[in-house]
Amino acid sequence: MLVETVYPKNWQGTRGIMAPAKKIDMGSSYLIFVSGQQASKNENHEVFSSCVAEQTEDIFKQIDGILKAAGADMKDVVKAVLYFTDIKKDFKQVSAVRDKWFSGGGSPVSTSISCNGFSRKGAKIEIEVTAVKEK
Repeated sequence: MLVETVYPKNWQGTRGIMAPAKKIDMGSSYLIFVSGQQASKNENHEVFSSCVAEQTEDIFKQIDGILKAAGADMKDVVKAVLYFTDIKKDFKQVSAVRDKWFSGGGSPVSTSISCNGFSRKGAKIEIEVTAVKEK
């Protein structure tokens, strides 16, 4: 089994040693794990927007870029995990953006989790996905 670390061209980087994704050769397909993504940061390590819908859109753009760097796309996503700081307030807005990104044929299983916060100041949502891409 071959494991490849995937970095998209526009990768912002993170604190510590973390990879945006791992692509595992499973023989007839690739299994791709995308690390939890938060909204893009500014020079102060804060998210660019306080709007959860804008943060979610930005995150899905990042995920799409990571998947493309791995040779996959959003229709290959089989699982999505969404972490919220205020799930009751933000679920409807996030779901509308999520549904748009998965309307092209992908219908992944999903888990939504409420948590206390994230490493990036102002982040309201973090999303990780798992994809399977046939060779």
